[in-house]
Amino acid sequence: MCATCGCGDERGVRVETRDAADTREESESGSPDHLHGEYSHSHDHPHDHDHPHDHGHSHEDGVHAPADSEAEVPEQDGATRRVELEREVLAKNDTVAERNRQWLTERGVLALNLMSSPGAGKTTLLERTLAESDSSVPLAVIEGDQETLRDSERLRRAGADVVQINTGAGCHLDAEMVGGALRSLRPAPGSVVLVENVGNLVCPALFDLGEYAKVVIAAVTEGEDKPLKYPNMFAHTDLVLLNKTDLLPHLSFEVDRFAEYARRINPGVEILPVSATTGEGLPAWYDWLAGHVSSPLHQGV
Repeated sequence: MCATCGCGDERGVRVETRDAADTREESESGSPDHLHGEYSHSHDHPHDHDHPHDHGHSHEDGVHAPADSEAEVPEQDGATRRVELEREVLAKNDTVAERNRQWLTERGVLALNLMSSPGAGKTTLLERTLAESDSSVPLAVIEGDQETLRDSERLRRAGADVVQINTGAGCHLDAEMVGGALRSLRPAPGSVVLVENVGNLVCPALFDLGEYAKVVIAAVTEGEDKPLKYPNMFAHTDLVLLNKTDLLPHLSFEVDRFAEYARRINPGVEILPVSATTGEGLPAWYDWLAGHVSSPLHQGV
């Protein structure tokens, strides 16, 4: 069990690789090649240095199960030990995230962590981005959901290279999951990897994935006070895409008030109103993306 947020342990995590998806498609088309089971497990992490392969957790079927769990916490010391476990979990995650960041930097790959509540429009935004943004920059996707392959199949049909991570009971992606997915995805040098995190406005904010920047997608249907209700998420983001603006005529929602609340939490945050359905405002998002692809920081200058 995750000591930080209490979600299910990682034994439910499944990673579908590109090769697995290709094999599944061949099987469905009548090819004699087939998969034994729906998923392929990736157990490859960006370990570009020598160290013992004992991470303090057990390995079962290529999936990581943390050695520490709340079941081991003595009742009389539960609160103190939980804080210690949270620090340990986040410290381990940060170590792997830094390896991911180095791996991405060495290849000139820009990774963005896209976060939102369920239904805010992340996948629709990605579909449109794949279709309309600068085609000279290769785009790939790491898709995070608790279950199903629905979103990865949508994005694959849109032309993206996609690796799906199903977290089971888990409510967020972490650096180790993303590290394995990156090795499976094999993004081209100079490309962009868009990580669609699990729909959740709480736990994903806590876990560094090794990304270049964080992007929050908020929908006008969620209410103006979302930044005040979920301050940790908005405090750590670099960009907010305020989606579904095509619905504003039908809602009691003031964009300026939302922006005021967001900047009360994060004074420097950039906010772009967009509609993934109509395309309104999306050129500004594409310009933001292109600007960071070409930035000296991303290029490691």
